Amino acid sequence: MPPETTPLRRRCGAPASAGALCAALLTAGCTTMAGKSTPPPPPVVDQVAVANSVLSGYLQMLQNLLQGQPAQQAEIVSAAQRDYDSAPTPSRELKLALILGTTGHPATDLPRAQKQLREVLANPEMLLPGERALAFLKLSQIDDHLTLETENRRLQSEVIRLDHERVTNANHRLQAELDENARLRKELDEARAKLQAIFNIERSLNERKPGDGGH
Repeated sequence: MPPETTPLRRRCGAPASAGALCAALLTAGCTTMAGKSTPPPPPVVDQVAVANSVLSGYLQMLQNLLQGQPAQQAEIVSAAQRDYDSAPTPSRELKLALILGTTGHPATDLPRAQKQLREVLANPEMLLPGERALAFLKLSQIDDHLTLETENRRLQSEVIRLDHERVTNANHRLQAELDENARLRKELDEARAKLQAIFNIERSLNERKPGDGGH
C-alpha cells in the first residue's frame, strides 16, 4: 500500500466516524427522553366549590341538630366535643362553637360559643373564606342575642325595682293613713268621752234642781 494513501483514508474516515457517533448519541438521547414521562400538571382546585361544600356540611349538621331527636342531638354534640378534644384545630373549634351557639337544643351555651368564635377569628388565616364568613355571622348573631338578654335582664330588674318602690311607697302611705285614722279615732273617742262627761254633769245638775226648790 502506498504510504500517501493512508492519511487520506484516515482523513476521510474520521468525519464518517464522528457523524456516526453523533447520530448514535442523538438516538440514545431521544430514546432516553422518550422513556421519561413528563409529570402531569397539578390539578386545579375550585376554591368556590370547596367553600360551598364546607358550608353545606356545616349547615346540614346544624339542620340535623335542630331536627333530630334528643339522642341524636346529644350524639352530634358529643362527637364534635370528642373531635375537638382529640385535635383542637380551628375548623373543629368552629364546628363546636356553631353547635353550642345554636339555640333549640339542651347543649346550647352562648357565652362559651361566643368565646370560641372570638378565639377562632383571632387567627382568620387558619380558616377557609367561607368558614370565616360563617364564624363572623354566627358571632354577630350571638353578640346581639346576648346583648338583648342583658338588656332584658336589666329592664326586668328595673321593673322589679320600680314595682318594689311603688309597693313600698304604697305601704308607707297606707300605714300613714292607718296611723292618721287611729289618731283621729282616738281624738274622736276622747271627744266623745268629754261630751259624755259633760252630759253626765248636766244631767246630774238637772236632777238636783227640783229637790232644791222644795226646801
